[in-house]
Amino acid sequence: MDEFYLIEELRSVPTLATIKPMTSQKTSEQNPSPSIPAVKSASQIWWDNFQILFVALILALLIRLFVAEPRFIPSDSMVPTLEIGDRLVVEKVSYRLHPPSFGDIIVFDPPPQLQSLGFSKDQAFIKRIIATPGQTVNVLNGKVHVNNQALVEPYIAAPPNYLLEPVKVPPGQFFVMGDNRPNSNDSHVWGFVPSQNIIGRAVLRFYPFDRVGRVQ
Repeated sequence: MDEFYLIEELRSVPTLATIKPMTSQKTSEQNPSPSIPAVKSASQIWWDNFQILFVALILALLIRLFVAEPRFIPSDSMVPTLEIGDRLVVEKVSYRLHPPSFGDIIVFDPPPQLQSLGFSKDQAFIKRIIATPGQTVNVLNGKVHVNNQALVEPYIAAPPNYLLEPVKVPPGQFFVMGDNRPNSNDSHVWGFVPSQNIIGRAVLRFYPFDRVGRVQ
């Protein structure tokens, strides 16, 4: 009897051939095959590149119009502060927040009196602001005076070799001079610069590399 039960129990045990291994089997749902990205056509690549270039050009134009732009110094009227061939960054933001002030080096479009002398409307000038609206300026004995006070000007190449009778700066205009006083076509010759003609303020020289730095 015991042997019968033993045989029946052995028959109920699965054979080695029927035992499945306990390893995990990944189905295609558990481990999907990676998708192959679609290859862009030549026209799609060209269109993508065009969009990138277009956006870059628009950004560059907006920055030049409203933020800053590079400028080149063509003359020696601002020596020794600026020399021929210097490249500058001219910023356009600060004068939206506050008016120009004494000592600022500004870039401006020529006023009407300069255009009448043959200068092109887009031929920009660069000078230093010496007097602001309401102030009186004159030149006497090689010194520039503002409101009857002689200016101390360590930045000039040489003192002015001319006389200028006192003139009062009108509202909304500025009296400008070049740092190379004997060789500068500036306000002592042709008058004042209207505020609307000011393009911006020179802030940085980025070339030549051995003279990189702030402009002041």
